[in-house]
Order: sequence, then C-alpha cells, then structure tokens
Amino acid sequence: MSSTTASTPSASSTSGEEQGFQLPVKRIKDEAKDLSFFQTSEAYARIMSYIQALNNSVLNKKVSDPLPSSESIKKIVALLDTLDNWIELVPPKADPQRFGNLAFRDYIHMFEDKASSLLEELLPADLHPAIVEISPYLTQSMGHGTRIDYGSGHELSFVAWLCCLEMIGFLHGRDHPAVVLRVFVRYLELVRKLQRTYQLEPAGSHGVWGLDDYQFLPYLWGSAQLRDHAFLKPMAIMKPINLEDYSSDYLYFRAIQSIHQTKRGPFHEHSPVLFEISGVQLWSKVNSGMIKMYKAEVLNKFPVVQHLLFGSLLPWRPSDLPETPEAVALTFVPGATPRPI
Repeated sequence: MSSTTASTPSASSTSGEEQGFQLPVKRIKDEAKDLSFFQTSEAYARIMSYIQALNNSVLNKKVSDPLPSSESIKKIVALLDTLDNWIELVPPKADPQRFGNLAFRDYIHMFEDKASSLLEELLPADLHPAIVEISPYLTQSMGHGTRIDYGSGHELSFVAWLCCLEMIGFLHGRDHPAVVLRVFVRYLELVRKLQRTYQLEPAGSHGVWGLDDYQFLPYLWGSAQLRDHAFLKPMAIMKPINLEDYSSDYLYFRAIQSIHQTKRGPFHEHSPVLFEISGVQLWSKVNSGMIKMYKAEVLNKFPVVQHLLFGSLLPWRPSDLPETPEAVALTFVPGATPRPI
C-alpha cells in the first residue's frame, strides 16, 4: 500500500484527535492470530456490509442510467479528476526499468503531500476533524509508491475510504448507486491509467489462477448490474463484439475488456478462472459466488489485508453489528460506538 502511513499531521489532525478521530494504524501483523480476529471484527462487518449494500443498490442498473448525483458525489468525482490530471505533471522516466516506472514514487509522494488539502476542499468545515483518520485510506488506494505496485488491497482501501465518508455523514444511503456507477467507475479509470502509465506490478497476484491481476470489485458489482439481463448471459463475455458494445455500461464487461488490452494469448489460458465462471448459467449465481470469493480471496488473505488500517471508524474490536447491508447505515459519535440511523 502507500509508502507512508499518513501525511504530516496538520491543524485538522490535531483537532480531529481531540474530537475522537484518530490516525488509523495497522493491526493485522500475525497471520495466525490477527487474521482470524479480523474476520469477527467490527471493521470487517462494516466493510462487508457496505460492499453488500452497494451491491444491492446497482442490481439491474447501467452506468448510463440517469442517477441522482448529490453534491458530495460530484465533489468526489472532481477530486479523482484532479488526481488524473496530476499524472501529466509526473511523466514516466524514459530510462529502462525492470519492475515498474520509478516516476510513480514521485506521483505518490505528491499525492501524500497534498492529500489533506484535497480533503479540506472536499469536506465541509465541520467534517475537517475527520481528515486525520480518513486521509490514509485515500492515499493508500492508488498503489504502493515504494513497491510500485497495485492490487485488490488498494482497491479495498478506497472502499474503506468511501465507507468512512458515509459514517461521518458526507455520503448517504441514497448515494449508493452513484457511489458505484459514478465514483467507482471514475476510480477504475484513474487506477487503470496509473497501471498503464507507470507499468505498476500486480500486488499479491495469484498469477494465472487469480481472478484479475489488479481488481476484484468490478466483477462483484458488475455481476449485480447484470443479474436479470434479458439476453446477456455470463457466456456473453466470450464475444469481442459484446465487450465493445457493453463495456461502457457494465463494469464486468469493461473489466474483461481491460484484460484483453493488457494480456496476450487465448482467454482460457491467461484467465482460466474468469473463463470457467463464464460457463455459469445465471448472473445471480455469479454474483453470490463473487461475494463468497471476495471474503475468501481478499478479506481472508494475509498479504492483502495486512496493510489495512483501523481506527475509530473501522474499529479493531469484536463486532456488535450484524453483517447485513443495513448495518452500514451508521453515524459517527466521537468516543462512542457508531449506531444505526
């Protein structure tokens, strides 16, 4: 993940700590002990509940569908636009490099230095105390500056950041469809550009037997989009014309298209897991399978979650919340347990 845990504490971080927010820290250090505790933690329940709530919000919805976009959604998309524009300020280094382009370190350092300022522009003044806690999730969501890599753990950090934004009241349940189909779609465009521009290595990749070298959630939420589609079945991803026609509307098809743009050879050879999934008859089964796979291959894999951060919003304590989509409707009270609204 990010090469540093957080940017230099500012005035907002000092006041944030006074109000109950805290600089989040790593807790998953011992695979045998900490990983099993994480599965029962409140942080795990909140993250998984949030992912499932977003999943339910995009059932049978296309990216091009008209969606109510709140001012908060528009401001997050604008923040991602800014991060995209910064890529031009840090061009790749021209000299040959074996593992990733070293210019990515400069990009991440610039991002970390300016993250607090970006969040001060994003959030209203009364939410500035939360910046100390939520900033590290954002800075860890673009890739690791030292290792020059990106993987599903960075994607998880971005979702954790969005979850925190909802818990502090900047986002709301009514924003869920736009969080996936506006914000997350824009995030995918950005990180794919980072991957291409700086030749980022896959972080924690399972190689040919992994779902995807870089992403996971486009397949989970993307299969929800297609659940009851009249004619597009899972096998439809095998036809290039379908990828061309439907990638702009469906995250799943765009993810498959992205693989074809970065890998050579027969699909069944470089992506055997996705090829096998294409043989499933129903998108509903693909979707439920993706949720199970996410729990097993992302949230239960030490190399992925060892870098996840925990604080007052994603607490390292036993869960007192059910793992349901409704459980994520939380409001944060400093010093107290967040409660359902």
